[in-house]
Amino acid sequence: MNKFTKLGLFTLLLATVIFSSCKKDYESIESIDETAIKSYISKNNLTEMKPDADKTGFYYQVTNPTDGTFFLNPDSVFYDVTVKSMETGGTYLQSPTNGNLGTYVGYLNNFFQSSLSTSITFNIPALRTAVLGLKPGGTARVLLPSYLGFGKNGIGPIPSNENLDFIIKTYPYRKQWLLDDDKIKNFLTAKGLTASTTKDPSRIYYIVNTAGTGDPVNDIESTVVIKYTGRLLDGTSFDSSTDGTFSTTLKGLIQGWQILIPKFRVGSKFRMFIPSDLGYGTGGNGAIPPNAVLDFDIEIVSVTN
Repeated sequence: MNKFTKLGLFTLLLATVIFSSCKKDYESIESIDETAIKSYISKNNLTEMKPDADKTGFYYQVTNPTDGTFFLNPDSVFYDVTVKSMETGGTYLQSPTNGNLGTYVGYLNNFFQSSLSTSITFNIPALRTAVLGLKPGGTARVLLPSYLGFGKNGIGPIPSNENLDFIIKTYPYRKQWLLDDDKIKNFLTAKGLTASTTKDPSRIYYIVNTAGTGDPVNDIESTVVIKYTGRLLDGTSFDSSTDGTFSTTLKGLIQGWQILIPKFRVGSKFRMFIPSDLGYGTGGNGAIPPNAVLDFDIEIVSVTN
């Protein structure tokens, strides 16, 4: 064997040893995430967590009320969500206190598009799979490995290669207006306002503090001067004009104002609770989150019909 053959053989053997060593030291992200999730399950005694049927890598647990039927892809689902880091326990995302999230079950894998204020759509089928195991009012918990979530790039507050703990709590309603109605009734009961409240056929609830005796507001084309304060159900004020300088036609304002204000005369003072579909709906508006019930104090100062 000449020296060139020996050198070539030595080089080949050396490369084989180096490659074998690197191969042993390398661990896939799937394996790393699986180890971390199993450790998290053990540490937190999450004995009811189970791997998904297709063995894609996520674990989940569902809890259901005793009645109702299971969700199907075409069904609407209204829910709150909490997303935490498995590593630190810190909360990355939380549904708005004064609103809720909602979509069709079949679209649940895309819900982060709005939650993260980004135009990017993320495909996370694990969330849909878990909710399909629920009845309305049930709760799903999903332990999601990073490679099935936001991967090596992360997104928003979620860093690279982060394993996530999702809790999705659904409401026992298949229509947003039913959920809003329940929120309003619970608020009125908690504040002791039920006896003094009237429910309009539009589903707006209102309390008359002063019955005005001035000119009527004819319709949404009328120009009104109004003092008002707008709040969310936790008491947070999102807008106010109480100096009597706010002048507007009702046309173009939220439906709740268009519906109820023309039922009163100048001098009227009342409080109204507007369901979200007659307010700012699924999109919200600035400090007003999606699907928020609105609480307004109104005084009609003058009108030009």
